[in-house]
Amino acid sequence: MHSVALLTASYAKDIERFSLLSESIDTWLTGYTRHYVLVNDEDVPLFARFASDKRVIVPASRYLPKWLFALPPALQFISKRRVWLSLLSSPVHGWHIQQILKIAGVLNAPEQRVCILDSDNLFFREFDVGQYAGGEKTPLFVTRKGIDAGHPLHVLWLRTVDQLLGVTERAFPADDYVGNALVWDKDTARAMTDAIKSATGLSWALALCRKKKFSEYLLYGNFVASSPNHLAGHRVTEDSIAVSHWDDTRLDRPAIEAMIRAASPEQVALCIQSYSSTSIEDIRDVFRLNSADRRSPSLAPDQIGDTQAFETPKTR
Repeated sequence: MHSVALLTASYAKDIERFSLLSESIDTWLTGYTRHYVLVNDEDVPLFARFASDKRVIVPASRYLPKWLFALPPALQFISKRRVWLSLLSSPVHGWHIQQILKIAGVLNAPEQRVCILDSDNLFFREFDVGQYAGGEKTPLFVTRKGIDAGHPLHVLWLRTVDQLLGVTERAFPADDYVGNALVWDKDTARAMTDAIKSATGLSWALALCRKKKFSEYLLYGNFVASSPNHLAGHRVTEDSIAVSHWDDTRLDRPAIEAMIRAASPEQVALCIQSYSSTSIEDIRDVFRLNSADRRSPSLAPDQIGDTQAFETPKTR
C-alpha cells in the first residue's frame, strides 16, 4: 500500500466551510497520514485552530515561486479578488493560485498519493481513504464524453490543457475529469509538470500563470489519458465517491436530505458548491457533526428507506 495524504487549498472566506470539512474528516476518515491545508500567508493565523498532529497549515508562499507575490489586501482598492503580481506574467487571481497550490502541494508531499479536497466537500460516512487511494493503481475519475463542443468554459479549459501538454488533436465530445475528492499520484504529477515544460519551454508554474484559464483536474486527467505508461498505473472509474451539487441553485434542508437519500452506498462525501449560497448551518444540521453519536445523521433510517445507505462503504 502507498501512503496517502489529504490536501486542501483554502482561504479566509471559506473558513466556515473548511471547518465543516475538517470536522467531517476527523469524524469519518481513516487511512491517511496528514491533511495539508494550504492558505494565503495572512490567513495562517485564522486557520491555526485547525492544526493538529494530523493536520498541517501551510502558508502559500512556501510553495509559490519567488517571482510571484501577493498584493497586500490594503492595496487592493479595485479588485474584490485576491491578486498576485509578477514581472513574468499578468496578475493572477486567487482561484488560479489555489489550482497552482494544489499541484505544488502534491509535488512537495512526502506521501505518494494525495486526495485533493476542496473546502466545500464534506464526508458523511466512514471511509478508509488509504484502502481507496493507496493501492497498486491510482483511482482516476472520469465522466466519459462529458464535455461537448458547446460548453464554453470546459472547452476553453481543454484548449489550454492541449497547449500546455502539446496536444495537437482534440475530438468532441471529450472526457471530463473534473470531480470531487480526486486522487493524484505524485510521480504522475511530476511527469505532468515535466510535460508542460517540454511543450511550452517554461516552468510549469509560469506556463499556468500566463495561460490562467485552465482546470488542474482536466490537466491531470488528460495527461494520464495521453500517456500509456501512466494510464497503466491508474484505475479508471466512472463512479465518484462524492455526490455533488454543481450549479448555483440554493439548496434548503429537504434538498440536502434528498441528495443523501440519492447517494449510492459507495458515495461517502458531499459537495455543495459554495457559490450556491446554501446555508452552512443547514448542512451542519443535516449531518449533525456536533452530535455525540457520530454515526447517526439527522436522517433516521426509516426516513431513508434503506439502512444499508449508512453502512461502511465498499472500497474498490
